Amino acid sequence: MNKNDLVESIANSAQISKSAAERGLNGLLSSLSAAIKDGKRVTLTGFGSFSVVDRAPRTGRNPKTGETIPIPSRRVVKFRPGKELSVKIQ
Repeated sequence: MNKNDLVESIANSAQISKSAAERGLNGLLSSLSAAIKDGKRVTLTGFGSFSVVDRAPRTGRNPKTGETIPIPSRRVVKFRPGKELSVKIQ
């Protein structure tokens, strides 16, 4: 499912126009992005939570040459599905 499919699904289920659904989705995504950028944890009950974690530096291997390369530390977004979502996908 891509963003257009999601907008259409939201519009149909909420019985609103596609433009209103797109504005709502864009608002949600910008709010999520801003909170995550600030390092806050975002929890959507029944769906899951997004958080920022620090990855430690590690060594990797170039698959083409087999050469060992250092991978620096970095911050990444982690998603943990909620209990209700986990039950639905099993």
